[in-house]
Amino acid sequence: MAAGRPHGPVDPSVLSSIEIALRPVHRPGLIERAWCWRWEIGIFASLGALTGLIAASVGIPGLIAAAGAGLAASIGLLCWPPARHRIIARFWCIVTPHRIRAGCINMWVQSRGGRLPVVLRCTPENYGERALVWLRAGLTAADVHAARDALAVACLATEVRVIPDPSRAYLITLEVVRRPDMERTAPAVPGWPYSRPVESDDPSADRDRTSLYA
Repeated sequence: MAAGRPHGPVDPSVLSSIEIALRPVHRPGLIERAWCWRWEIGIFASLGALTGLIAASVGIPGLIAAAGAGLAASIGLLCWPPARHRIIARFWCIVTPHRIRAGCINMWVQSRGGRLPVVLRCTPENYGERALVWLRAGLTAADVHAARDALAVACLATEVRVIPDPSRAYLITLEVVRRPDMERTAPAVPGWPYSRPVESDDPSADRDRTSLYA
């Protein structure tokens, strides 16, 4: 059998996809890890400092009484619907960035160096959460859009919408929809190997998307 290079041209995107699939995820540095876990670190640090302050001031019996009062107050807040909804919304804002990173790991949404997108912030919305994501060099909004179904599963959501920033290509917004009661936005253009344009029932949405990627 003849050996050597194939007669046809080599698709560099195929080679890049194979390389990314075989490359392990880069371990985040200390600063990036602290940013990803900033809410958990802040909560445990605050609770630890408060516990030490109460124990030093009123002793162990006072600490037990304060813990019981705090538990009763927490249960009371959870029984009050407006407070419960705000607490649950904030809980999802802490959990969702971790689930987005888990979805990116499993769908190989990473740079050639194995670096994942960074979730800069996550805010509650009526439909779920809105996450602002910073794309590493080598990633595009189309790469994330191609993995949106897997991201929805990872986030335990109904769907995930990918909205590119019109002026900064390295930023995208992910709308994590848990309550589909909001008007649907136009989807972004899928990336390789899904080169076929996304169809939309709204002609104005198609014109907006075309101008955005022109």
